[in-house]
Amino acid sequence: MNRLDTIDRPRSKVGLLGMVLLGGLLGPGLAGCENAMQDMYDQPRYEPYEPSPLFDNGNSMQDPQPGTVAMAAGRGADASGAQAASAQLEPLPPPDAKNPLPLTMAVLERGRERYEVYCAPCHSRIGDGDGYITRRGFPQPPSFHQDRLRQAPDAHFYQVITGGYGAMLPYAGRLAPQDRWAIIRYIRALQLSQHAPLQQLPDKVRAEAEAALK
Repeated sequence: MNRLDTIDRPRSKVGLLGMVLLGGLLGPGLAGCENAMQDMYDQPRYEPYEPSPLFDNGNSMQDPQPGTVAMAAGRGADASGAQAASAQLEPLPPPDAKNPLPLTMAVLERGRERYEVYCAPCHSRIGDGDGYITRRGFPQPPSFHQDRLRQAPDAHFYQVITGGYGAMLPYAGRLAPQDRWAIIRYIRALQLSQHAPLQQLPDKVRAEAEAALK
């Protein structure tokens, strides 16, 4: 046995004893952290239809307030992933289907109102794909004013609104079929606003446009 052995052995015993003591001190603290994390998962809550003294009627589940807007609707609203389920359960029109709504100011106004709520954040209010959501990094949708979408049938827009496309989520659970067709009417109006032939304009407007072009 050399001199190093006589020096190192006591040190190793002290080190081992220190680790045991440290573990004994930290163990309850770590267990307490785990218990605290579990408390976050197991928070006090009411089960469905469980009585509650918080409300006058004694129920923990309350009816929605007047004017509440449902996140999803239709046959798939009660399923997990309700929006996607609604889109899958709903029958789609044939590819060559025409817009069943008449071209009236009332339909265009309804389409504009719904478009500005659900579509304009990405597609922009004029339909060029430069909405304020895309300006903040969301994938930019195509412009409605490109030839491909100006020539696309109404059923194409209906199918995209219903089932989604690319980064766009399905809106079957948020927009009733009639509102989808109204939005398509308004999209056509936006397209016409940027590509109206001169001969289709009223005489006064056409004269002003021709003068501006000259």
